[in-house]
Amino acid sequence: MSGIKLSIVIPNFNEKQNLDRGVLEEVNNYLKKVKYDYEVIISDDGSTDGSREEAEKFSRSHLGFKVLPNPHGGKAKAVWAGIKAAKGEIVLFTDMDQSTPLKEVEKLFPWFDQGYSVVFGSRGKARANFPWFRQLTSWGFRVIRGIFLLHDVVDTQCGFKAFKNSVAKKIFPMLSVLKEQKESKGWTVSAFDVELLFLAEKFGNKLKEVDVTWKDEDVATNKDKRFIKESTDMLKQILQVKMNNLKGMYDQK
Repeated sequence: MSGIKLSIVIPNFNEKQNLDRGVLEEVNNYLKKVKYDYEVIISDDGSTDGSREEAEKFSRSHLGFKVLPNPHGGKAKAVWAGIKAAKGEIVLFTDMDQSTPLKEVEKLFPWFDQGYSVVFGSRGKARANFPWFRQLTSWGFRVIRGIFLLHDVVDTQCGFKAFKNSVAKKIFPMLSVLKEQKESKGWTVSAFDVELLFLAEKFGNKLKEVDVTWKDEDVATNKDKRFIKESTDMLKQILQVKMNNLKGMYDQK
């Protein structure tokens, strides 16, 4: 055993603007106070803006941080690459913008001691800094997603999810997005979180949704946030997960 309690996987694709405002220093300042062993894996998704180099420079001078370079394949593939390398008993993936600050992991830990193997953050139904049109599309997404999948879950899309290491390594390879051969272009939002939680529940893992502090702190301007298209694409993916399940594509042989 590695003795590491927590592996923190942070996907990075052209996040230089968030790095420049000191998000890694924020993470490090919190971790300096904890009483357990940890590792921070910055899983780079083929960044082209200098953010990988900036993260590597930070990691060279901060114990426990490392950068994992990957070809550009999208967020899910970057997270999976980090999870494959993770040695911790618990694996948390969290967004670079730190809209949910890392200290919120303290709210997740106790549930693992109560028999849960997947514990994930929730922004609730009201999201600070969300404009009205994004509030509306988020509401529509929750309603339709709840009809088909994960009826008891409020928020599937908060980028703050923790798993027992063995569970993460079992469930992630089953994600449809990881099996796609098409090239990923730019920054995209997908419903891989929905499929991930659905599969975890399907295979008998206890899931716990925990309210966490969240405020939109993302300052990156390279992200194409077309919310109507984003929501439509995600709903298509949800329907695909439902169809996959009905066809028995997730059934273990």
